[in-house]
This record gives sequence, structure tokens and C-alpha cells, in this order.
Amino acid sequence: MNLRKTVLSSLLTAGLLSTGLVTGTVQAQDVKPFRIGALVDMSGIYSALGGPGMVDVVKMAAEDFGGKVLGRPIEVLSANYQNKVDITSARAREWYDRDDVNMIVESSDSASALALQKIAREKKRIAIFAGSASSALTNAECSPYGVHYVYDTYALAHGTGAAVTKGGGDTWFFITADYAFGQALEKDTSEVVVANGGKVLGSVRAPLNSPDFSSFLLQAQASKAKVIGLANAGTDTQNAVRQAAEFGITQSGQKLATLLVFLTDIKGLGLQVAQGLMFTNGFYWDRTDETRAFAKRFGERNNGAMPSMVQAGAYSSTMHYLKSVAAAGTDDGDAVAAKMKELEINDFFATKGKIRADGRMVHDMYLVEAKKPSESTGPWDLLKIKAVIPGDQAFRPLSESVCPLVKK
Repeated sequence: MNLRKTVLSSLLTAGLLSTGLVTGTVQAQDVKPFRIGALVDMSGIYSALGGPGMVDVVKMAAEDFGGKVLGRPIEVLSANYQNKVDITSARAREWYDRDDVNMIVESSDSASALALQKIAREKKRIAIFAGSASSALTNAECSPYGVHYVYDTYALAHGTGAAVTKGGGDTWFFITADYAFGQALEKDTSEVVVANGGKVLGSVRAPLNSPDFSSFLLQAQASKAKVIGLANAGTDTQNAVRQAAEFGITQSGQKLATLLVFLTDIKGLGLQVAQGLMFTNGFYWDRTDETRAFAKRFGERNNGAMPSMVQAGAYSSTMHYLKSVAAAGTDDGDAVAAKMKELEINDFFATKGKIRADGRMVHDMYLVEAKKPSESTGPWDLLKIKAVIPGDQAFRPLSESVCPLVKK
């Protein structure tokens, strides 16, 4: 002990140790933090549904878990990917390689998510997809380290697409976001429409973050399709719905099918415009006592806002990941991935949720409808649940999967 003190005294005198790192007894082996990364759109078209609120729920999950796992303090890093694939790739590599991040949970576009999937596979680290939609993440582009948690284009198509087509909307024209997510959503929905006896009359691609949808809407109107399918998201969906109302498209008899809508979109549109919109969702804050309790806590931390399905899913998936790390007794990617698939998920977000071999977390989805203004009793009382879609019906069956991880 005396020798140790002498050595440390010499090092301090030489300036090789900072006195700020030594408190009372010397910490010869500092415990390194257990790092999680939250990669989100902080200020763009997807910032309301994920954004700072998603970073906050990841921190909330870490706090609720106790702040430590494997005896190490949990540290949450966050970054704005700015809706750019190159920034996603650079940050993911930096986090995995330099900062020793064990898991990244995202709310990004599908192209960025697919890039993250490849990097996480290469690094053998966990990636959780809470905000992206492309069903390719658990199909052709599946990974043993990737978990698609909240929703996907297959579930959206089979929920909304089937309901609208069976309800008489048997001819469709799509306005599609011109990137991987929109293309996947159009493809999946088109297959559902045709399978239910409908026809697709055409489609048009709209650039991401389009302020003006007039030319696209006029093409859809000219098609005479009964249904205009909006295969986009965020403020793009809001702009398209708002402008369709301004042009009187829905009043003339055509119906909008909003294929990916978030609670924050309905809030942004207002019920006067959004009323009657039917869509598929993975979570609604006012469904049960447990969802309301979580939403209350979220609102207290986020200026009274209620959580989107992405934000709720990010909390649930982070908590499930931490439980799996603790159960595995290691941060090894293979061991943790296996434990995540082994453990059942039972919380406010999902009941008897299960992560399959392809990385798809299977849980119930909900067909919802935006309320009329007269039906709403408060600023976030926006939706009513029309039907529960059981998980085994909502997501692509493994018998149809081309994921190489699935045993046939």
C-alpha cells in the first residue's frame, strides 16, 4: 500500500495523472460507461415523431432501469442524422469504433436504417429500428443483430390497405416518397390491393420534404382512382393532406389513404382537416391505464405532449435491450441478440411481444381513425381504435420470408 502511494505521488508530481481523477482512494481501474446511441432527426420532417422526445425516452428507460447495467453506468449519446445516409453511416461507425457504443436505437428514414443495419452486422453490435419502416430490414436485408420493433411497411399495407380496399376503395393511385421507405410501402400496399380484388391505376414519386404537392395531387385526381394512397410520412403527409383538402379532392368523392401517420401528424393537421383519416398504428397513449401512465410521465418531461408510437417503442425496446444484457451477463452482441429473442416483452407497449429469428418484433397493431372535433375532449384526444390487428396477422409470416436467418 505504501509503495502504491509512493508511485502515485510520483506520477502526480510529474503531471502524468490528473488530481481530478483521484478522490480519496485511487481508482486504479475506472469503470467504463455502458453506452447507448440514439440516432434521430432533431429538426427536420421527422423530428416531431422521434427527435428530442425519442432521445428523452431512451434516457428515461436508462434511468428506470437503475442507471447501471453489468455494474457500469449507462450513458446515452445522441445525434442528429439530418435525413442523410452518409451522416448516419459516419456516426454509426464513429460510435461503434471510437466510442464503444453497444447499441444504437434509431428514428430515421429507411435508406439510413438499411445503411445502419449493414454497419451493425459488420461490427456485431445491436441496432434497434424504432422509426424506420421498410420491411426489408427483416426480409432480404435481415441481420442477426438488427431488431425492427415498432411497425413496418408490410403491417401498414395489410392494416390500412386491406381495410380501405375491402370497404369499397378498389382503385388506387399512389403519391410516393421517392426513397426506400416510400417505394417499399407502395409495393406492399399494391400487393394487398390486388390480393383483395382491387387495381392500381398509377403512381407518382414525390421528393422528400416537398412543400408543394399540387402537381402530384392533380395527377392523382385525373386518374379517377377511388383512393389516393399517400406512401409518405411526417410533414410530407401533412402537406399532402392539407393541400388535398384545399383543392376539394376529398369533397369530390376521392378518398385519401394515409398509409403512415403518427399522432403528431394528426396534432399538426388539426381534427378539422384530419377527421376521418384511417390508418394503422403500433401504439396509442389513451388505450389502457398503463399507456396513460407512461404518457403522463412523458408529457411531464416534454411540455405536455403525448408520445408517438416511435417514442413509446424506443422506450420499450431500450428497456428490453437492457434487460437482455443483464440476463445475458455480457455486452457481447451475439449473446445479447439471442437473449432478446428469448425473452418475452410485456409492458405498456406490447403484450406477449416476441422477437423472431428475422429480427421482427411481433405485437398487436391497431386500425385507428382520427376523431371529429366534436368527439375530442382534450388537446391530445385525437384517435379512436377501430380494430385490433393481432401480431401474427399484422406482420409478414415467416413462411413468406426470404431472410436467410429463417429456417424453412
